[in-house]
Amino acid sequence: MAITKIPVGEAIEVLVNWIEGNFGVLLDLFSDVTDYMITGLNDILLLFPPILFTLIIAIAAYFIGKKDRKLAIGSAVGLLLVDNMGLWELSMETIALVLASAFLALLIAIPLGIVSAKNEMAFHVIKPILDLMQTMPSFVYLIPAVIFFGLGNVPGLVATIVFAMPPAIRLTNLGIRQVPKELTEVADAFGSTPLQKLVKVELPTALPSIMAGVNQCIMLSLSMVVIAAMIGARGLGYQVLIGIQRVDIGQGFEAGLGIVIIAVILDRFTQHLTPK
Repeated sequence: MAITKIPVGEAIEVLVNWIEGNFGVLLDLFSDVTDYMITGLNDILLLFPPILFTLIIAIAAYFIGKKDRKLAIGSAVGLLLVDNMGLWELSMETIALVLASAFLALLIAIPLGIVSAKNEMAFHVIKPILDLMQTMPSFVYLIPAVIFFGLGNVPGLVATIVFAMPPAIRLTNLGIRQVPKELTEVADAFGSTPLQKLVKVELPTALPSIMAGVNQCIMLSLSMVVIAAMIGARGLGYQVLIGIQRVDIGQGFEAGLGIVIIAVILDRFTQHLTPK
């Protein structure tokens, strides 16, 4: 007796087509806003000459790193190397895409993490969705992104947001759940409202865990730039993709090295911003 196949793929296709048909105006609006955001960030970054931008980052690294000269010098040398390889404009495009993706991902992830920490039913609903998002191959996210938004930076940003959100949600949830009960009991004893308790007690206490989620979100956003290049996202990822297509080791390695330099700088910055 033949077993009837459950039409999972067909159902997802129908759902995607229904969303595209009924929410096309909202999708277009979202596409225009996010494209404007990415373009605006890129234009702002390109306003600064490479030397001036490098100097600003080196000074910021020195103070953020609590007068860590190694971090300041390493950041400056890395950015100067990127400029020397002729990858400056592409690097700024990559940084703009990563910052926009990480910002929007965190804008969704942190509130969801708070809700899942406060509500057990929400936690049990969100948890399997996060498991699905983290285990689903990242290439799969590209298909609906292209259907909804076409080719370019916007579908790359959307796929990156979906890929980068789960760690920030999980770590925000974990941080708030690990707040000592004594602190919340003291806040309750002083008559704090739930909002006051969240803002003045739970979030400050959970900040190290939340910042770890921010760090992971940024790193995952950056790791998606090459994959997002397959659907038209620009920047260093596109250069790596061209290097793969042409079997050009030099071009691919240089673009990959640029991604590594940006990743290390962003990682060190977020680590030093995390309260000890």
